Order: sequence, then C-alpha cells, then structure tokens
Amino acid sequence: MILGDRDPEVKAGVQGVDLSGQTVLVTGSTNGLGRQAAVAMGRLGADVIVHGRDRAAGESAVDELEAVGSDAQFVSADYASVEAVRGMADEVRDSVDEIDVLCNNAGGLFDDDERTELGVGMHFHINHLSPFLLTTELLDTLAPDARVVTTASIGHRVTSMNLDALIEPSPFSEWAAYCRSKLANIHFANELARRLDNAGRGVTSNSFHPGIIPGSEFSRALPGPIQQFGNFLDDVPLTDSPADGAATMTYLAASEDVAGTTGKYFARCRKRRPAPDARDEQAQRDLWKRSADLLDIEEPLADYA
Repeated sequence: MILGDRDPEVKAGVQGVDLSGQTVLVTGSTNGLGRQAAVAMGRLGADVIVHGRDRAAGESAVDELEAVGSDAQFVSADYASVEAVRGMADEVRDSVDEIDVLCNNAGGLFDDDERTELGVGMHFHINHLSPFLLTTELLDTLAPDARVVTTASIGHRVTSMNLDALIEPSPFSEWAAYCRSKLANIHFANELARRLDNAGRGVTSNSFHPGIIPGSEFSRALPGPIQQFGNFLDDVPLTDSPADGAATMTYLAASEDVAGTTGKYFARCRKRRPAPDARDEQAQRDLWKRSADLLDIEEPLADYA
C-alpha cells in the first residue's frame, strides 16, 4: 500500500486542505474506494452527496460522514436506468446551488454483458453512458472552478477503441467489455476537458487508475496469468488498497497541485501517460457524439468540439 495504513487524504498529501463550504458528489460511494474518498473529503470539511443503489448502505455512509462533521445526504439511482440517472440529477439540482467536485466513480465489472434498455452492453451503459449523462445533466450546476474526476483503469491499456465493438455486448468476455468501457472513461474525461476549455469555463476534468485492489471485482476477474499476477500482488507490501485508490481521487478533488490541470490521466497521485488509443482526439469526439445519440439528447457543448 502507498504509505501504509493511513487515511486517503494523508496518502494524497492534502490533509491540510480546507474544503469547507464546498459540495462534493461521489457516485458509487456506499462502499469501497468511493466511500473512503467521500469520507476523506468529509474530514476535509466538504458537504458530501453519497450515491448508490442500497439505501441502507447509503444511510450508513451518511452516518459515517456526519460523525466526522460533514453535512451529508444520500441519493439513490440504478445506473442501468436512464430515467433513474435523470431523476438523480434532478434531485441533486433541487438540493444544492452548486457542485464543486463531481467524482464519477460508480461502475463495475459484471458477471455478464447483456443488453440494457438502450440495446447496448451492460458495461458500456453503466460504466460510461450513465456518468456521461449525469455529468452533462449537471453541467449548469457545476461551480465556475469545479473539478470532475472520473475513475478509469489500467485495463484501458489492453484494448483499443472500436465504437461498434464498444457498444455491443462482448462476444468474448466480461473482462474485454470492462476494459473497453474504461478506455471510454478516459475518452469522455478528455473530451469533456477540451470542450469545457474551448467554452472558456474554468471547470477541469481528469481521470485516474485507482489500483488493482485486493478482493475487488477487478482483481478477481483478471484472466489467466494476469489473475495469478493479481493474486501475487495481494500478498506483497506494494499492493493497492481501497484507501490507495481513494487517495488519488481525493488528490484530484482537493490538491492545489492540480488546480487548473485538465484532460490528464493519473495513478498513485501522479500524472501518467495513458495508452496511445486513449489519446486519440477524433475517437474522443466520435464517442461523445455517439453517446449523445444513444441517449437521444442534444450533443452537449456541441459548439465547442
């Protein structure tokens, strides 16, 4: 683990940052690294909106946040449902004036890649289309200097961008579908960064790899020899933990070192160079437009492509 058994904000070196008066929304924050990051930002003084599907888990996270002095609330939404995500966006807009940090963390690696209500694969819908929709629904609610942080994965390095293959349920494995959706996360974060910059807005957008976390769906689903390597990592001191992944999320949300930094990819609180396919600007534009078409919405920030 990075720096051993310490809180995420300490691992990130931002324990002295004051987020008082700021509102943070962390999706997928009822457990795992999302919850750890949400509580870390609560300890820094932020008001935190917790998101998940399980109300009991959400209320537990809110209780933990309130115990550290944060003004917290829970919003529920199933990321496989377009209307649920829209309803979540409405609820957030009704409850806060501005969002200072939006962490697109909800998602996962699923046992199958069946089609959703949009006729696309489960991984593409939940891991990409839903955060795309939520973010674009909340664009006017983002503070002038807000930060958008998207949880991607090192898995993006073992795939390539093919829009038709990305959208369709995977004929090969859930692992392949997951990795393609994580590449889409980086494309989304970078295209959002570019369009916001072209629009003259001060909102930043970055993505990050949280680590190969022991016991997580990602670690358990590593195929073949990679699985054996993942199991080995579980037993050595440098293994990532939920707190390590939460540290990078917290770093991107709070550190002055990345104020104004946008369109970048991070791991272990450091800027990294993503795979070449992740840097393809035309692919980023194509994915953005295709995503809007699939959701049957006007292309967000269309004048700033």
